[in-house]
Amino acid sequence: MAGGGTVGSRSRTAGSATTSGLDPEQLEAVLAPRGPVCVLAGAGTGKTRTITRRIAHLVESGQVNPEQVLAVTFTARAAAEMRERLSALGISGPGNQVVAQTFHAAAMRQLRYFWPMAMGDVRWELLEHKFRMVGRVSRELGLDVSDRDLLRDLASEIEWAKSSGIGPGQYMAAALEAHRDVPTDPRTVAQVFSAYEAAKVAPNGDRLLDFEDLLIFTTTILQSDPSIAEEFRSRYRSFVVDEYQDVTPIQQNLLDAWLGGRDDITVVGDANQTIYSFTGATPTYLLDFTRRYREATLVRLQRDYRSTPQVVDLANTAISQARGRAAGTRLTLIGQRADGPKPIFAGFDDDVSEVVGVVAQIKRLIRTGVKSSEIAVLYRINAQSEQYEEALSDAGIDYQVRGAQSFFDRPEIAAGMRRLISLAQGAPPPMQPVDAVRHALRSVGLTEAEPQGANARSRWQQLLRLMEIVEAIAAEAPALDFEGLVRKLDERSRMRHAPVGGGVTLSSMHAAKGLEWDAVFLTGLHEGSMPLGRASKTTDEVEEERRLFYVGITRAREHLHLSWSLSRGEGRSSKRRRSRFLESLMPEKPRLEAAAGPMPERSEPDPDVYKAMSKWREDYAKSEGISPVNVMSVSMIRSIAVAVPSSIEELKKVRGFGSERAELIGRQILEVVDSALPGGVGTGKTAGRK
Repeated sequence: MAGGGTVGSRSRTAGSATTSGLDPEQLEAVLAPRGPVCVLAGAGTGKTRTITRRIAHLVESGQVNPEQVLAVTFTARAAAEMRERLSALGISGPGNQVVAQTFHAAAMRQLRYFWPMAMGDVRWELLEHKFRMVGRVSRELGLDVSDRDLLRDLASEIEWAKSSGIGPGQYMAAALEAHRDVPTDPRTVAQVFSAYEAAKVAPNGDRLLDFEDLLIFTTTILQSDPSIAEEFRSRYRSFVVDEYQDVTPIQQNLLDAWLGGRDDITVVGDANQTIYSFTGATPTYLLDFTRRYREATLVRLQRDYRSTPQVVDLANTAISQARGRAAGTRLTLIGQRADGPKPIFAGFDDDVSEVVGVVAQIKRLIRTGVKSSEIAVLYRINAQSEQYEEALSDAGIDYQVRGAQSFFDRPEIAAGMRRLISLAQGAPPPMQPVDAVRHALRSVGLTEAEPQGANARSRWQQLLRLMEIVEAIAAEAPALDFEGLVRKLDERSRMRHAPVGGGVTLSSMHAAKGLEWDAVFLTGLHEGSMPLGRASKTTDEVEEERRLFYVGITRAREHLHLSWSLSRGEGRSSKRRRSRFLESLMPEKPRLEAAAGPMPERSEPDPDVYKAMSKWREDYAKSEGISPVNVMSVSMIRSIAVAVPSSIEELKKVRGFGSERAELIGRQILEVVDSALPGGVGTGKTAGRK
């Protein structure tokens, strides 16, 4: 195994700046012998600090020259942070340079250098985007190229297949085995894939290379040309891989080609944070590391310096329910910070109530001194951001949307708005205003049924949210015609508080990985959203959703708020259930919140009373020619179904009901409640309970 003189190196560096301030496990990883080292690093345990210190130790102790170290990670931001830390340690500057790059940047650099040696006069150019090429070959195959979502989904499938080391001929079987959410039939995807690969090769042999090709061709050249491989391996002798749980098969192939049978490699990862399997990433290489390298040093970093013990305990409990092979390597985090507030669990009647409750809690935190820039609202899908954008804007709280555009700036929403505004300027459509809007949005992707394919479905979800906004506007002002409805919608988009560089962060849970805030709100934690309905067909898919939930929890330093709602919106039936991931975490009596703040703890509503009251509200609203929400809110129906009042006085105590409403409809409500209870009307049950 590579490396020697380790004992002497330990004694020379034990008191240096490189090793000072480390906990015992971090120090063990930093001082591990040169050779295969696997660091299992939990969230908040200081993994970047540890691996940069390890590189510094290897250099300072003379075990490796800085120019011989290649450190790779998955994002340019992470690579930049690694370079900055190495520079602060004095080992990454002019003439003393450790290379820290993404896999693709490293491969591109190597390919530009070695390509002429391996390929002669054949030239290559980088194909930065697959979309146009996929569109061209799809047109030639007779597909509908006006469907841009289909083209994006085809490009995504090609990217997944290539990242997984799967060629066109293997795609159909592989997609079936992986339960891929294909945008069209697998045979068609395979045909497009094959045509795409052929179209990148010019008649004279020149090539277009996409980002996956950078890795594939670099690997092929190193494997097929011994002289090139020898030159590369004489330059780079020590390798470090960050976020190793996210490696794809073609990235691992490249890493193997770099190593060439050597074992001077340090990998850092956490199988509990594997959340990108849909892109081809797999924790298998991390899980198999100590089997592959029998003499490897294995270090577990479990001291969490990020989060309070209350957040850490919740995270540990959440991930302790995991199943499958990755669960066997789980890390149990040990909180190192002082105690903080207990996580808050908040259930709401509908999405609107949840948003209002979350924003009310954000206001409280800001009033207590928490900076808005240290607060994040996380959700499973980007379409969930719109309500928070509007509510924060109305509250005068700055925000920024991470990983996606603001709702009304998203291409599908902008296209839908242009369509509606154009129609509003012409002859009025011969149908009800809301129906006219729904009909108009069909042309930009609002189909009756949820479409196949990730990009098409994302577009559909955004447009569905736009339609819900239209319905809400119409409910508030039922006299509006089509033109007036569109005008109100346009005003709403224009009045939206413009996102700024700071403020509350709105982000999907995927986009939040690697980040942290003082306060985190995990929202929409109901079945169908967490876990996502389409991503819970198999045990593996459910477990990936559980890991995503775990990642969300571990973003919080101090304040953690977990919320869910029982229905999509006002007036809709309560068909949701809170997420299965919450069951092992819930206190005996979760706090339920409303717009004004914490509500008293309460039991579940009587389902028969709730159903009867909901039907009565619909019938009453229809008979009076008004909107059901103007009769009473869903929250009020739920409160009545919990209280099961037997008298006018008890009914008046229901929050928000009041004497005026009791005088107008109180007796009718008591009759509905009585008829819904066992025994029904005529048994004297209500009278007996007075």
